[in-house]
Amino acid sequence: MRRLGFAVGLTAAVYTLVAGLNWVNSRAWNRFAQHLQHAVRVDTYDVVQRQDMSFFDDKQTGEIMSVLNNDVNQLESFFTNDLNTGIRISVLVVGVAAFTLYLNWQLAIVGMVSIPVLAVASYVFVRKIGPKYGRVRGSVGGLNSRLENNIGGIEVVKTYGRESFERDRVEEASEEYLEANWDAITTRIKFFPSLRVITGFGYVLTFLVGGYWLLFGPPLFFSGGLTLGTLTAILLYSRRYLWPMRQFGNVINNYQYAFAAAERIVGLMDHHGVARDDDRADLGGVAGRVEYEDVTFRYLGADEDSTRSVSFTAEAGDFVGLVGPTGAGKTTLLKLLLCLYEPREGTIRLDGHDVEDVSLSSLRDHIGYVSQEPYLFHGTVAENVAYGLEADEEEVVEALSMVDAMEFVADLPEGIHTTVGERGVKLSGGQRQRVAIARAILEDPDILVLDEATSHVDNETEMLIQRSLDALTAERTTFAIAHRLSTVRDADRILVMDEGRIVEQGSHEELLDRDGLYANLWGVQIGEIDALPDEFVERTAERERAGLDDD
Repeated sequence: MRRLGFAVGLTAAVYTLVAGLNWVNSRAWNRFAQHLQHAVRVDTYDVVQRQDMSFFDDKQTGEIMSVLNNDVNQLESFFTNDLNTGIRISVLVVGVAAFTLYLNWQLAIVGMVSIPVLAVASYVFVRKIGPKYGRVRGSVGGLNSRLENNIGGIEVVKTYGRESFERDRVEEASEEYLEANWDAITTRIKFFPSLRVITGFGYVLTFLVGGYWLLFGPPLFFSGGLTLGTLTAILLYSRRYLWPMRQFGNVINNYQYAFAAAERIVGLMDHHGVARDDDRADLGGVAGRVEYEDVTFRYLGADEDSTRSVSFTAEAGDFVGLVGPTGAGKTTLLKLLLCLYEPREGTIRLDGHDVEDVSLSSLRDHIGYVSQEPYLFHGTVAENVAYGLEADEEEVVEALSMVDAMEFVADLPEGIHTTVGERGVKLSGGQRQRVAIARAILEDPDILVLDEATSHVDNETEMLIQRSLDALTAERTTFAIAHRLSTVRDADRILVMDEGRIVEQGSHEELLDRDGLYANLWGVQIGEIDALPDEFVERTAERERAGLDDD
């Protein structure tokens, strides 16, 4: 009874210990996997957001999202389960194999002949499955890109009645993923049965040699005796290391799948277009004097330069207007000031400092930018105005009031706490623009860049915004791109661009007196179409036919 009590107590203690160790094991591996996944996602995102704009010009949002979400998540399963399983199997195989070698090294080696065969089979499998999983991950990115494009453009899909067309395109992308995944699956399901055959062969061979040895004595080059107890023990323990080795197939398979995902993550992190690090000198105080000297820029893959040897100087506090035909390079020129792109040639200086020699954070801290298509994040009006700042409600309201936006914001269901929807879909175009201008104003920048800041508003709203801008631009350097020339009529200087060059510059009256491109554009705005020269009309028609993209 004492022995029975000891055995029962020992068994209970072992099960309790195993349960505790399983809890520790599970918690440790899951914690490791979750924190690693978190770190990889954050680091990869940080690398992505520090890429220059040419990277985003060339990449689809859905593809980037696939890497940041799907590929990073794919690492979780491997690090949570498979790596743990691989280590456990390795320890088990080494320990059990060592014990069987101790019992009878000759018979133990018989069962181990399947190990090199398993290694060869695994090597062949890895060589075949690796590229196929790479294709699977790529097709997932393509499918995500298609879905992201369609959902993002759902209004166009519906208004043009293209639901069937887009269904076919989604089906095509999904079928590409299906084919890639099925190709990998067929390779995988051929590999796993082969592991069962190989391990089974090792066990059967051990049984055969051991049984013969027990009945008739040592066969061939074997020597010594073999007892029934030793044979039984070796057969039992052989199952403990041969059978689990089949699980290595799953580990190897999942490793290759995770490796394909990791390759895409590393490929994104190793992209060479990362914008310069903020380890350069800070600007400090800024007066606002901006100089362009022979600045030339061409987009990646483009056939022609977007800006060509552009030179001008804007003194601190100047209001500079940029006008010109569609595609003249106006927006591109000012994006170079923000270092969203880097010029091929030439230099841009701010208060005498080459913008490429200063840190991006300090440069952009001094510049407020409002694009022609203002982007509002899903959140409230207040959150969008105070984006990234610790501003109180009074400051938000003041910024909105400065652009005459509080009149419509006050009528919203929850005022400044009203949710604007994704991309600000619940607001009109003009309302979005005024919220975007308020966001820039709250930054209190030394330089303000307005890219078609009144393009989506009616004449009355433009008048209100213009009145606000007159006060806002009085003590800061301001650049305003405008197709509606009334926006820049009172500018200190107007730069007229055409085909990437500055072809005219001066005040409104000076440019009208020159009777050049600006005068023609002014004639279009005030409705003097019949008085326009034929050459101007023909060039405008050529641009329309060529389908030039806007800047």
